[in-house]
Amino acid sequence: MGTLALAVTDGMLHFELSLAHEVFGSAPDAVAVPWYDMTVCGPGPVRVERFRLEPDHGLDRLPYADTVIVPGWADVDREPPADLVGAVRAAHEAGARVASLCTGAFVLAAAGLLDGRRATTHWAHTEALAERYPRVEVDPDVLYVDNGTVLTSAGKAAAMDLCLHLVRLDHGSAIANTVARRLVVPPHRDGGQAQFVPAPVPTREDHPLTELLPWAVERLDQPLTVEDLARRARMSSRHLGRHFRAATGTTPLQWLLTQRIRRAQELLEATDDSVDAIAEATGMGTATTLRRHFNRTVGVPPDTYRRTFRLRTRPGPVEVVPDDATEVDLNADRIAP
Repeated sequence: MGTLALAVTDGMLHFELSLAHEVFGSAPDAVAVPWYDMTVCGPGPVRVERFRLEPDHGLDRLPYADTVIVPGWADVDREPPADLVGAVRAAHEAGARVASLCTGAFVLAAAGLLDGRRATTHWAHTEALAERYPRVEVDPDVLYVDNGTVLTSAGKAAAMDLCLHLVRLDHGSAIANTVARRLVVPPHRDGGQAQFVPAPVPTREDHPLTELLPWAVERLDQPLTVEDLARRARMSSRHLGRHFRAATGTTPLQWLLTQRIRRAQELLEATDDSVDAIAEATGMGTATTLRRHFNRTVGVPPDTYRRTFRLRTRPGPVEVVPDDATEVDLNADRIAP
């Protein structure tokens, strides 16, 4: 799927670097499509926390990559090295898609790639990023932001979300799910979700959402309401809303809409079903309703998404989706059939 370069230097965080290497370094056994030609680029042997790393190539190879990943930058109070910043800027100017993981956003900001763009980083450093780079629209409340050719993620686990998002863009949801299963992580979390959730959904059997969420996902073709979910969970609608907000960072109806859009994306990618059939299969009721919510959430109509996805998964040059095409809007309050 083209060349992918990990940009490294002294002072990188090993977790994000290792995570990206795990996702892009080799394809799962069950995946038969061409995988990423991954390389590690740095100024020479570098120290990554307690580890010593020998890059494959120098930073001057970054402009030749199709995708450049910048892992977390450990000391955000210190300016990143000029050679790294210059190489990342040159790669983007040469047409590379550039993504930062966690505090790697400080490198992208120093390179000017985030000027006038929405971006995120680890929640503990969003204020510092906004103060140091006032031309960047820093969003502290999302997992990742996709601006098309420039992407940024929040900290740690959100870096995995962004990496899987890139796999999904390049190969589709089925293969991204296969990668996620190999790594034993959730296959997809939308970038618009909150970074910090104080009380994640417990795995204990008596938690009300443990069985409710899978139950709802299996019934997306049905016109579920908050009352239906509350009845299934044996609690009031208000009580259910509190559980959802604490566990997922969103409301029951917003969560349902996200699941319906995700299912529609999978069907658009994997089948030739009509938009009407997909609207029925996802509980949207009509093609008009599906198109309205899909366009608002994904940024393009279902037919355009299907064409773009199939172009992305074919070898050779592809037409790039507009920069804001994957930003998520979860402001819909209900889905009216």
